[in-house]
Amino acid sequence: MTGAMLTIWDQARCRRAHEATLTVLAEVGVEVRYPKAAELLASLGARVDGTRVRIDPPLVEQALAAAPRASVLKSRGRDAVLDLRLGNSYFGTGSDCLYTLDPDSGRRRRVVLADVESLAALSEKLPNIDFVMSMGLPEDVPHAVDDVAPFAAMLAGTRKPLIVAPRTGEVLGLMLEMAAACGEPQSFAIYAMPAPPLQHDADGLSKLIGCAELQIPLVYAPAPSCGATAPMSVTAAAVIGNAEVLSGLVLHQSVRPGAPYIYGAGVGAMDMRTAVDAYTVPESWLGFQAACDLARFYGLPSFSYATVSDSKCLDEQWAVEAGMTTILGALSGATLLHDVGYLETGLLGSHESIVLGDELAGYARAFTKDCRVDDEALALDEIRQVGPGGNFLARPYTRKHLPEFWRSSLLDHSVYDRWQAAGATTLLQRLKDRTQALRAEARAFELEPDARTRLDQLLELVSAERGDR
Repeated sequence: MTGAMLTIWDQARCRRAHEATLTVLAEVGVEVRYPKAAELLASLGARVDGTRVRIDPPLVEQALAAAPRASVLKSRGRDAVLDLRLGNSYFGTGSDCLYTLDPDSGRRRRVVLADVESLAALSEKLPNIDFVMSMGLPEDVPHAVDDVAPFAAMLAGTRKPLIVAPRTGEVLGLMLEMAAACGEPQSFAIYAMPAPPLQHDADGLSKLIGCAELQIPLVYAPAPSCGATAPMSVTAAAVIGNAEVLSGLVLHQSVRPGAPYIYGAGVGAMDMRTAVDAYTVPESWLGFQAACDLARFYGLPSFSYATVSDSKCLDEQWAVEAGMTTILGALSGATLLHDVGYLETGLLGSHESIVLGDELAGYARAFTKDCRVDDEALALDEIRQVGPGGNFLARPYTRKHLPEFWRSSLLDHSVYDRWQAAGATTLLQRLKDRTQALRAEARAFELEPDARTRLDQLLELVSAERGDR
């Protein structure tokens, strides 16, 4: 962890927030609205009174000691692996947008299942998108499979690791079968959330317990909102989120010590004028950073945000916010940086916003890489040989290291005359051209027909089991 990194809470402040969290868990407790989970916590020695569960510090410390500091997400049919540990950061798309900008007409419309596969196929071609989430809740899918069908569509679109959010844990075994049919069962993680403030519902806990039992990496991500589901204090909201994550960890590690668990960052700041939890206000990003600092304090891999915007379209606000939040996300040190390409406060996605996100992630990676001070980087022999008044243009050292420097293929860094001669295009024009070119290219990956058939069979099984539920 020698590259550039942002910290707002040092060890002493993290310790103070941790102690406050232990007080909340022991004195206030959490609501656990899932009998199986309450019974498990009671068996550990937690104090259970109906649905209220109070957890004393030794149980938290025991869970923190058991939680692994690293886990792995594999690809399907590729050697690439996400090594989920402190010091590594990966960028990925987001989940569950209701709307998309149609890549042909530019019209805002509801997401359909074909969009999920198309966005996954686009992400397959982008070198700085490391994992894929659905970017949509398709409206053209029966309710019985509307959380699992996008998983099948992503499996068909990309070989990259996936992070998915089914409604409950009842389908986790079947999802393992689906991923195995496509080449690798250990190629996805599950995204679950507590219900702020200080509540865990049956849907989230069934996923939490199921992931522990099946050794599927779990991202447990809170979402307290300052002034709404948390006090009007970024610090207090971070403490509530921490209490939710740590109480989830106690249960998770009791089911299977050492099961992979990723600490989710999440603090909102509601705009009281609009009743919207905006993504890009500074208070939210302070809260995200506090959570990432706490995850680092515990030694746990983390899940935070990058390349998001509250803009409703691909405009100047979008470009500004996407750039700012990419750098803030990269500097956070979080292990998994998700929601790349989000617009409209998480309601809207687009092909173009993911392509720009890939470009910005490349910039952020170049900025946060280790700026070494070894002999090769110091280049004292090179300086001696060229000396005062010389230049390094034709030097072998320059040719050797030039490829290490980041160069954009979307952001224009030429002089005015060259820019004008090349068509005087704007970033948005270049971005749309790039996106259309990528979509016009042959797919980088096609799922084998037998695997598609098996996915369809498994979806039919889910539909039959759930019926109209």
